[in-house]
Amino acid sequence: MSGHRRLDWLGLTPEPERELPTAVAALRTSSHGASAGLPPHDLAAVERRRVERLILRGNRHSWLRYLAEVTDLVTGVAAGSRPGDPTAALLAGEVVLDHHHMLIGLPGPGYGRTAQDRTALESAVRTLRTHTTTGAGR
Repeated sequence: MSGHRRLDWLGLTPEPERELPTAVAALRTSSHGASAGLPPHDLAAVERRRVERLILRGNRHSWLRYLAEVTDLVTGVAAGSRPGDPTAALLAGEVVLDHHHMLIGLPGPGYGRTAQDRTALESAVRTLRTHTTTGAGR
C-alpha cells in the first residue's frame, strides 16, 4: 500500500457524515451564539461541507481530530459547562461513540487513540439519556 492513501477509515459507517452535521451545527451555534446570523439550515450546510472536505481530502488523523472536537462539544453539554441542546448532544455522542467502538476492527492506532474519548462519551451519553428522557434540560 506504499504510495497510496489509507482509506479503510472511510468504510466504517455512513452515520457520521449523515447525522453529525445538523447536530454539530446546533451544538456549535448554542456554544458560540448565533453564528454570523446564519439560519440553522445554513449552519448545517456549512458543517456538512466541512465533513465532506474531511472525507474527500482528509485522512484518518484529521477525521479523528474532528470527532474529538465533537466529543468536546458533547461532553461539555453533558457536564453543564457549555450551553447546548441535550438532544443534539445525545445524537452526536451516540454516533461518535458507535464510530469509535468500530475502530477496533481497523488496523492502526485509531482504537487506542480514542480510548479516552470513548470513556468520556460513554459517561456523557448516560447523562444525556437521563436528561432527555426525564425532560430535564439545561
